[in-house]
Amino acid sequence: MKRPLLILASQSEARQRLLKRMGRSFRAIPAEVDEESYKKRITDPRKLARVLARAKAEAVALKYERSVVIGSDQLVVFNGKVFGKPGSERKAIEQLRRFSGKSIQLLTAVCVLDQNSQRFEFVDKTEMRFRKLTADEIKTYVRADRPFECAGSFKFEQRGITLFESIKSNDPSAIEGLPALRLETILRFIY
Repeated sequence: MKRPLLILASQSEARQRLLKRMGRSFRAIPAEVDEESYKKRITDPRKLARVLARAKAEAVALKYERSVVIGSDQLVVFNGKVFGKPGSERKAIEQLRRFSGKSIQLLTAVCVLDQNSQRFEFVDKTEMRFRKLTADEIKTYVRADRPFECAGSFKFEQRGITLFESIKSNDPSAIEGLPALRLETILRFIY
């Protein structure tokens, strides 16, 4: 019997790199999901991350039946509020200024739909504490990494690692967008 196609419902280069590091052959197909409509209706950050990951997986699975689809979403939570992708240099600088010397939670949700439409979901939580950053450090960092499409305004896999003084995580790969440890356990079970 032919093995089902493994699909990553994302255009994220970081997620694609992680899945390749796991030794998986896959296709990356971005999900078309109106994230803002979910953000207006769901206020609990953990639930929002889980629902967005599920919506992405389901959107792609509808077009590619009998496939295994991985959906993922990542949110930054600071003082109970969700911070998304800044979208601009000014907003990235503003976010990092707010986070300086403080802790954030990084919630990385994953939803895997197998070829029989069974769903496997989880949310990984990482606590990250920023160093006290100067205005010049923030501007220099933002101009170097250009993290405008990254939740929290940092690219951990690049220079962003230098922004932090401590990290508490069960799976460091979650910081880059895909918790590989738990995902690999699921994929070994179903794929």
